Amino acid sequence: MSKKMWGGRFAAGTDRLVEAFTASIQVDRRLYAEDIRGSMAHARMLGRVGVLTEAEVEAIVTGLAQVRQEIVEDRLPFVDALEDIHMHVESRLTEIIGDVGKKLHTGRSRNDQVATDLRLYTRGCLDDLVRELQHLQNVFIDLAEREVETILPGLTHMQVAQPISFGHHCMAYVEMFHRDTQRLLDARRRVNVLPLGAAALAGTTFPIDRWDVARQLSFEAVAENSLDAVSDRDFVMEVLSDLAILAVHLSRLSEELILWMSAPFGFIDLPDGFCTGSSIMPQKKNPDVAEIIRGKSGRVIGDLVAILVLMKGQPLAYNRDNQEDKETLFDALDQMRASVEIMGRMLPGLQTRPDVMRAQAERGFATATDLADYLVRKGLPFRDAHAVVGRAVRLAQERNIGLEALPLAELQALSPLIDQEVYAVLVLEGSLAARDHLGGTAPRQVQAAIQRARERLQREAL
Repeated sequence: MSKKMWGGRFAAGTDRLVEAFTASIQVDRRLYAEDIRGSMAHARMLGRVGVLTEAEVEAIVTGLAQVRQEIVEDRLPFVDALEDIHMHVESRLTEIIGDVGKKLHTGRSRNDQVATDLRLYTRGCLDDLVRELQHLQNVFIDLAEREVETILPGLTHMQVAQPISFGHHCMAYVEMFHRDTQRLLDARRRVNVLPLGAAALAGTTFPIDRWDVARQLSFEAVAENSLDAVSDRDFVMEVLSDLAILAVHLSRLSEELILWMSAPFGFIDLPDGFCTGSSIMPQKKNPDVAEIIRGKSGRVIGDLVAILVLMKGQPLAYNRDNQEDKETLFDALDQMRASVEIMGRMLPGLQTRPDVMRAQAERGFATATDLADYLVRKGLPFRDAHAVVGRAVRLAQERNIGLEALPLAELQALSPLIDQEVYAVLVLEGSLAARDHLGGTAPRQVQAAIQRARERLQREAL
């Protein structure tokens, strides 16, 4: 038991099955850089308050740098007996510099240590993910600008509703991913709180300076309550909630790409480098990237459910259950970072088929609402206008023609308010132009929205 850093109280060794079952090193080993960075800050603080000498601090910091290099170069073996990344680092440090290494843990516990590591790691991952999301927004803005004149049949209930600019459709995802970005940045504020100094749950009798450590590690605040500091995983739940919403947005986008690329739609083609073929059907070009991203949304939503269930029954303060918090968080961060990055690489190569999109928009009486609005502007109450246009649609449908193909005399028989100028709104371009208002789908307004979004991204870019 002398090999266990906590083994003094025990008369018997740990069962090997228990060692394997309780070890977390295969999961938390990725926290090595944060663990070492936090330990360096802790050691320097202990030196400044007089708990360690300058020579001891120098030896610890130098030794920790060597441990970090050994891990980077894959020269430090990870074993279940040492349980977690904290004990691996401290054990190897003591081997390198001797008993001075045993002083590093003065004034702290693995409880506040792991909470600090996890917050540091999460903060870095959020910064990376936000940058990728901002890049994805720029990709969509570029795509919107390229396709601002492309007419797309806008759908509700998966039925043709009104014609819109494909650029306008792209800008909807800019707004979704902007909200995702803002949620993650807001969560980052609550992640960026230092728990170190809470020790196991009740603080420490040593004269530590928590704000010194906070400044070294760029934390904006220190945790006020020591019990809450070591047991709080709200930041994990919040980040996972935000990632689950992001996953839903990516899944909705993926679903549209999959539908649009299918033969019944035929609106787009995705670049070959982001699609796969069939082992039996030589003609197939499958949107596998979009399908996999759509599938990962369920996985990330499951990660959120797992952490909520993990935390719901825990009393204060720290419990070993929390060892399970990392797998869900790491998994969701990994999946969303990869999904956002690959989507940002795939979409610039997307090719539209404007003729197919236009043909579909023309088949669905997409200008009917604009005809009703035209009649309202002529003085007809909207409900009456709705009924008039409904009858016009039925008439056109019976003849298998579009509204714009109905003779003026027949339209005037439905309403005398209809005159020759109505045909300007019965064609797709005229329908778009009739909705040339703030936030509308006309090209001029889409261009204005693109410019506003570019300016917003420039202001908010990390």
